[in-house]
Amino acid sequence: MRSFLPLLSLGAVAQALHFFIDGTTPKCFYEELPKDTLVVGHYTAEEWDDQRHSWQKHDGINIFISVDELFDNDHRVVSQRGGPGGKFTFTAAEAGDHRICFTPTSTSGRSSWMSVSNPNGGIKLTLDMAIGESSAIESADKGKLQDLATRAKDLNNRLQDIRREQVFQREREAEFRDQSESTNSRIVRWVLIQLIVLGITCAWQLSHLRTFFIKQKLT
Repeated sequence: MRSFLPLLSLGAVAQALHFFIDGTTPKCFYEELPKDTLVVGHYTAEEWDDQRHSWQKHDGINIFISVDELFDNDHRVVSQRGGPGGKFTFTAAEAGDHRICFTPTSTSGRSSWMSVSNPNGGIKLTLDMAIGESSAIESADKGKLQDLATRAKDLNNRLQDIRREQVFQREREAEFRDQSESTNSRIVRWVLIQLIVLGITCAWQLSHLRTFFIKQKLT
């Protein structure tokens, strides 16, 4: 029995759903895609945890994803194995039906079959798909990119402010250094002037005393 994912031809369509997979039996969907249509899918696989009484992800879950072009002798365009959560993407090379299959495996040892006695068996797979032109799909991420760009711009502005503050501090340090050097130069000149004046005074006093003692000796 085929399972179909509804497709709207206008714009990109985000489709989120969850389903249960028994054992290692693949679960397949059939989607008719126009040519050059980009498909981006995000999936999360969970297994029932008896202790927590809820569906939980764990590292022992693996999902094999395959996408085949039915119109081209089942040509496989995606063959990907991932963990309990991941992403797959492909572009329809030609218009036609595509088969998208998910095959789970688990190392938990838990029964993988759903039954009346085991209603929580199997794997719960949550699938979120975006189908449409690449520009329309990528527009969903523009808000995040713009937010990152705004944050980067704010960070750059802060760095510019820090740089201006550093330049201002360097200018103040240079001005203070110039003032200190100028003050030190003035002090040195004043000390030299005082020494010269003191030397002249001492020489004059010695000359005066010498003259005085010579006069006293002659008298």
